[in-house]
Parts: sequence; structure tokens; C-alpha cells
Amino acid sequence: MPSSTRPKRVRKAPEARRAEIVGAAARIALAEGLECITMRRVADELAVRPGLISHYFPAAEDLVAEAFGVAATVELDELIPVDRPKGDELADLARFFLLASGDRFDGMSRLWLNARHLSRYRDRLRDRVGRQEARWRDRLTDLIRDGVDAGVFRTEDPLIAAIQILVVMDGLGAHANTDRTNRPPEVTGMAVTTAERALDVPRGTLADLMAAPDLAREPCAPEAPAERD
Repeated sequence: MPSSTRPKRVRKAPEARRAEIVGAAARIALAEGLECITMRRVADELAVRPGLISHYFPAAEDLVAEAFGVAATVELDELIPVDRPKGDELADLARFFLLASGDRFDGMSRLWLNARHLSRYRDRLRDRVGRQEARWRDRLTDLIRDGVDAGVFRTEDPLIAAIQILVVMDGLGAHANTDRTNRPPEVTGMAVTTAERALDVPRGTLADLMAAPDLAREPCAPEAPAERD
């Protein structure tokens, strides 16, 4: 006779449960938009009660902001790893452009558009968007500064060069929701040519590196922990 006893539910450690909740919210954000992150929607995703979600995040605003922050951090860690070895900055920058221009990052471009729009009305999200933008600037600036020290880049101000590159990338990313099939190569490659000009790199150098077969390697990025204020 089969037993009617239900299997004992395993209680997860608070940090593991919190990370699980944020991870589920981040997946919802990427697939459906930040507006779709609710206590019930996340609870359904994890097959738990909504009360468990509200125990860790009494305000949905906090969960929305943290979900965006974690998704954006994972993206950045793939493009420019925080523990990036120094010494090959030219290839690192080419790899950054190669990965950032791939279809798999279109979802993140849409999420950035979504977050910047909603941040007009949501203070917590606006704060998190600002912090993530600063991380992008800092990470790219450090890469450029290391390249200047190594003699492969030449610029008087690595921060300004980084901002110029990111502004162009943001402008191109703003069209993530539109048809780009007829966009000329001169437009799709604007971020790369901007970088070559700003860093005094011979024109075509980064594009040639991006075409190298072994540059497309994508090391597994560590799973970003849920951020806490």
C-alpha cells in the first residue's frame, strides 16, 4: 500500500532562498518586462506561496530594483569580467564588442530600455539604474586605462573615451525593439569605429580581431549574488 506521507519539505538557508527569488524575478524581467514582477508572479514561478516572497521583499519595488541589478551585473561580468587578467586589452575590448553585438544581448538591451523608462516613476529602480551605469563606466574605464598603460591605447582621458563608447552603444541599443535588417554596416559598427578613433587604434583593428574564430569564446560567468543595500 503506497504511503500517504508527503515528502518533507527542505528549508533553504535565507541567503539561498533570497537569491532564488531574485533569480526568478530576473528571468521574468528578461522574458516579460519589469512590470510583470509581482509577488504572485514570482511565487508561481517558484511554486511557493506569495507570503514567502513578501517575507524577503515586503515592497515589490525592492524586488524589481534588485532583479534588474542582478541581471545587469551578470551581463557586465560576461562582457568585462571583474577578474579579467591584464595584458591583452586590445583583444578584451574586441571581445566586449563581439559579445555585446550578439543576438543574445538584445534581451538585455530591452531590459535597459524598460528600466530607464520605469525609473522615471520608481525611486528604487532609478537608484539601481544609476549604480549599474556607473559600474559599466568604471569597468570599461579600467580596461581602457590598462590598455593605455600597456601602450595599445592612447587617450588623455580613459573615462571620457569610455563614456563616448557607451553613449554610442546606448544609442544603438535603443533600437533593440525595431527592425534592423536593413541597417548599413557603417551604422552597426559605429561603437567599434568610435572606440578606434577615441583610443587612437588603427581603423579596422578591432573589427579584424572580432572576426578571429577563437575570440568568440564565452567563459562561464559566475552567478551574481543578490545585491543588498
